[in-house]
Amino acid sequence: MMSLLADAYVVTMDDAGAEHEDGWILVEDGVVAAVGSGPEPEAGERTGLGGALVTPGLVNTHHHLYQTLTRARAQQATLFEWLVELYPTWARIDAEAEYAAARTGIAELLLSGCSTVFDHHYVFPRGRTGLVEAEVQAARELGARIVASRGSMDLGVSDGGLPPDELVEDVDAVLADTERLVAELHEPGPGARVQIAVAPCSPFSVTERLMTESAELARRLGLKLHTHLAETMEEEAYCRELYGCTPVEYLDSLGWLDSDVWCAHCVHLSPAEIARFASSGTGVAHCPTSNLRLGAGVAPVRELVDAGVRVGLGVDGSASNERSHLFAEVQQALLVARGRGGPTAMTAREALRLGTRGGAAVLGRDDIGSIEPGKQADLAVWATDGLELGGAADPVAALVFAGAHRVDRLYVGGDLVVSGSALVRADEREIARAHRAQAVRFVT
Repeated sequence: MMSLLADAYVVTMDDAGAEHEDGWILVEDGVVAAVGSGPEPEAGERTGLGGALVTPGLVNTHHHLYQTLTRARAQQATLFEWLVELYPTWARIDAEAEYAAARTGIAELLLSGCSTVFDHHYVFPRGRTGLVEAEVQAARELGARIVASRGSMDLGVSDGGLPPDELVEDVDAVLADTERLVAELHEPGPGARVQIAVAPCSPFSVTERLMTESAELARRLGLKLHTHLAETMEEEAYCRELYGCTPVEYLDSLGWLDSDVWCAHCVHLSPAEIARFASSGTGVAHCPTSNLRLGAGVAPVRELVDAGVRVGLGVDGSASNERSHLFAEVQQALLVARGRGGPTAMTAREALRLGTRGGAAVLGRDDIGSIEPGKQADLAVWATDGLELGGAADPVAALVFAGAHRVDRLYVGGDLVVSGSALVRADEREIARAHRAQAVRFVT
């Protein structure tokens, strides 16, 4: 059946940047059939949106859902200090806690207008199973798309790495488990609700062998590759001491800079390294709030975008950005770009594009990120009659400059998963109660 969303300001994020002030969207079988303005097409069902603003559903490109269990710890620590303090706590994670953490983080993301969630899970304590499966279950129940990564660490502190030895894994076991998860969970093709990515953690927690063989596995299976990179100056010093080069040079030497790869953070890049990202097609997950929270710096996003690098936004883990609120990152990206390069460094629409079309490009998804015929009907509907947008002549700019909002409605593949700024498929209060019951296990 054809359904019509009408009486809306539609921001398509298509190649032309089309916006329809008196707009409508026609949806069939979860896919956008047509979008436009003026006279409305025939449809079996019509939903009037009362002049609301409609954008593509936001796309998150970097997160650690399990970290909702350990917010506001190591409050004045550097990245390495923060990790060393929290690794022993995270070593107690199990599937029950992961499920509660994932429900909380995904619920927050949905309510912030995010329809596609990428999660980088790399903590696999020995003897614990079902961790990736738990977050996929949470996503399915709540209605989110998820790209879940099978992360890994195999370079423990006794071998010169940062994580404790009890959290490192055997390379062959990591690769076998990754292949198992792909066989059981990964959906190829347009409209996929669940996908798997391959994601060794970072240059200071993973051996060269694991990096190389993970890339070989991913390319054999047609999967995307992800890792942390160039987040802090400490990381650069570590790589120079251990490998004799910068983190980017190290990754390049392993054959990791390519169009099937995206890296989180990329705060500390030289002009030559930005050019290398562009020439290789490597993407970047920009996580501005987390970088500020840990005092890591501000990524050169203007320079990356101008060079043609694929850039999306990420909330990062809820222990280094205590909110899983992706629209807040849209505003934050705008502000830090201007703090770095002045008031013309980024426009409101460019920031919104990072959170939608940019994120889709980073994940290698051409079926989401914009409102166009043939794309998935992942649609965020933002009320414009509230206090914070009053007096604004430009509703798109007002939405971005005003900052964090709760989405009024959110559709994922045409399915309504948020309505009236509340979850449709779950009780937010019940999720919070269950999460608190698990979080107390990680207090000491």
